[in-house]
Amino acid sequence: MPIGTHPLYLLYILYLLSLLSEKIITTSFQPFPNLLLLIPRQPLEQANTIQTAVVRKACKGDTEAQAWLYRQYSKGMFNICTRMTGNRNDAEDVLQDAFILAFRNLWQLKDPLQFGGWLKRIVVNECIRYSKKNFYWNEWEDERNNTMVEEAAEWWKTVSFEIIQQEIKGLPDGCRQVFNLFVVEDFSHKDIAEQLGISESTSKSQYHRARQLLKERITRQLQAHG
Repeated sequence: MPIGTHPLYLLYILYLLSLLSEKIITTSFQPFPNLLLLIPRQPLEQANTIQTAVVRKACKGDTEAQAWLYRQYSKGMFNICTRMTGNRNDAEDVLQDAFILAFRNLWQLKDPLQFGGWLKRIVVNECIRYSKKNFYWNEWEDERNNTMVEEAAEWWKTVSFEIIQQEIKGLPDGCRQVFNLFVVEDFSHKDIAEQLGISESTSKSQYHRARQLLKERITRQLQAHG
């Protein structure tokens, strides 16, 4: 029921008008201070309610509901795919596969409000599957692998992520994938090794190589453009 037509609200207004007619209202007087608390408010979680309804409809195969979810989440998920595959065409393919897989298994999602996080896991897993089929893994035997953290720990956190994201796309395949998983997706090197079918030392060497390349490229960019 709209607030303006609620009986308690109308009672409150009539009371104020009666006081005005008797000229007894002062700036400090607050009649029925708690009365408005009794009037129902508009739902604060309307967006969550909408998503819950849409996810449930999409689970039943409703194509309009699935299209709504795609519009809501495709841009963010596409950015993940682009960052991890390194190019637009492959990112589009991975994104399409991820959404198909998500809609096919939507019945497994227990809480509709968790759709975004659930979808992201599917997207990341599809990117991993893509890399396992298409990437050749090199391992750099670099004596600095064990010392770089101490020399320049987390230096990239002081740089705009937009700049880093652009440079990530140009990294060699293995470096790009490991850096994304370790830094952006918060995987451990053990998890990365298990997911990609490589050794932990390979994951670490790919990560350190990625950091080295990013630092060199971003430093040149900042020196050239400020």
